[in-house]
Amino acid sequence: MKADYKERIVPALKKEFGYSSIMQVPQLEKIVLNQGLGIAVADKKIIEVAINEMTAIAGQKAVATVSKKDISNFKLRKKMPIGVRVTLRGEKMYEFLERLIRVALPRIRDFKGIESKLDGKGNYTFGIQEQIIFPEINIDSVQRIVGMNITLVTSAKTDEEGFALLKEFGLPFKKN
Repeated sequence: MKADYKERIVPALKKEFGYSSIMQVPQLEKIVLNQGLGIAVADKKIIEVAINEMTAIAGQKAVATVSKKDISNFKLRKKMPIGVRVTLRGEKMYEFLERLIRVALPRIRDFKGIESKLDGKGNYTFGIQEQIIFPEINIDSVQRIVGMNITLVTSAKTDEEGFALLKEFGLPFKKN
């Protein structure tokens, strides 16, 4: 996928936006996978299972995220683990993106594409309802189906550039 970016995507975007240098062409900087597990307040094993699943999906060790403050209504104390995240860069980022586009997204039931709304700075975040769409997860060993957020961070200055970059990578956006 990285070779595809250098050989096909960079020249296409350079031509489309009229960049004078290939250094101006937006690129994918990182992919962040995040799982919020508020239910982990009651059961600590949920975090361990989520870390193992996220590590299998990403191919890189996931870390637990902790709460910043006490919230008595949710029985939450400061520094309690309430989520799991992993940040991918470089080769692992491109490997994950390829598996996401070619294998995981087509496995979603009734899949018609992902929304085409970016954040205003060329970055894209979308949610997945179930982690079992990834082939690395053994469905028989899953105790609880949880979703996750996937953020694709680009160096694009505008949504238009970011959208063009992600479209060239092959993200299946909905037809408006």
